[in-house]
Amino acid sequence: LLVSFDGFRWDYDQDVDTPHLDQLLQDGVKAKYLTPPMLTMTSPSHFTTITGRWVEDHEVVHNMMFNAQTNQKVPHKQTLTRSEWWDNGVQPLWITAQNQGLKTASFYFPGGGANYSGQVVNRVVLEESGYPDDNETEWQQNIDQVMSWFSDEDFHLVTLYYGEPDNVGHAKGPDHPDRKKIIRQIDRTIGYLREAILRHGLGDSLNVIITSDHGMTTVKKRPQVDEIVLNKYLNLIKLASFEILDYGGFGILTPRPGREQEVFNALSNAPNLTVYKKHELPESFHLAKSRRLPPIVVVGDLGFNLNSRFIVYVNKGDHGYHSGEMDMKTIFRAFGPDFRRNFLSEPFDSVHIYPLMCRVLQIQPAPHNGSLTVTEGMLLHSGF
Repeated sequence: LLVSFDGFRWDYDQDVDTPHLDQLLQDGVKAKYLTPPMLTMTSPSHFTTITGRWVEDHEVVHNMMFNAQTNQKVPHKQTLTRSEWWDNGVQPLWITAQNQGLKTASFYFPGGGANYSGQVVNRVVLEESGYPDDNETEWQQNIDQVMSWFSDEDFHLVTLYYGEPDNVGHAKGPDHPDRKKIIRQIDRTIGYLREAILRHGLGDSLNVIITSDHGMTTVKKRPQVDEIVLNKYLNLIKLASFEILDYGGFGILTPRPGREQEVFNALSNAPNLTVYKKHELPESFHLAKSRRLPPIVVVGDLGFNLNSRFIVYVNKGDHGYHSGEMDMKTIFRAFGPDFRRNFLSEPFDSVHIYPLMCRVLQIQPAPHNGSLTVTEGMLLHSGF
């Protein structure tokens, strides 16, 4: 069972009483923190986890499906079912496992609703849009549902996604009391999960990984800072034919023909951000080889939103910033019969979760960018 709690910053459990997460440390594995891929956004990061590929390889380069040629932009929730955004020749774990005889399911997990070269996940539950993400009773019902898939129907791999604490982090900010409240709810839910595992007789057979896609930081606002408005530095209408801005700390632009250097120079003069030409992106970002990414990439300094023309932006917290920032780091926990107990792991990149899951499922991985050597120390029998 792979569980993801969206936007769970690595330190969110440190200022809240979390007895169940604390118990997990004794009963399983905890990483000091997990580093998401460079593009600390929900869909790109989740797809790195489930494929073991960097973003430049799997090509899910944004939450929103877009086409820079036609100026098409599809909202995040609608993009979740658009196979043409997800199916780029990289095989996610569900499909690889199914091709080796395993049964898999996805419950709300990003990427689970797409079709991969004609193949679909055996069982998919899709999130209804406009649906509240924080109903605790429903969280428990989802766990009961998933447990019965394991115990009554012999599923081998299920991915389960929760939209919190991301929503609260955006709406109220990471330091708000409501964020602590939702972490307490998540902790109770983990307690409920552990109880449900025993109730379904899965204690000796089910391995669980709990993780997330990115952290969260407080958005810097006036009067504390001079917020970024990119149109002050370049005439967007005149110089860019396509853009996705006003979306946290990560922005993309397609310059009009012959204007790339002009756009780059103008943005190089803007404070509190870094501008890159796609082909000059640092290798550590693992983004430069992407065909889909537009020619200009902008990354805001931590907490600076990339506003395009006006500040219409209401989020108190956001992400999309550099994955090296501590506020972007996230969590990794694991427990079950194959995992060591009371084991504290050094931090690692989320791309390495994929080969670990393949090892636990005892399947041959598809080509990937992860390495089992990073995580095999957390397994009881590294050689099985």
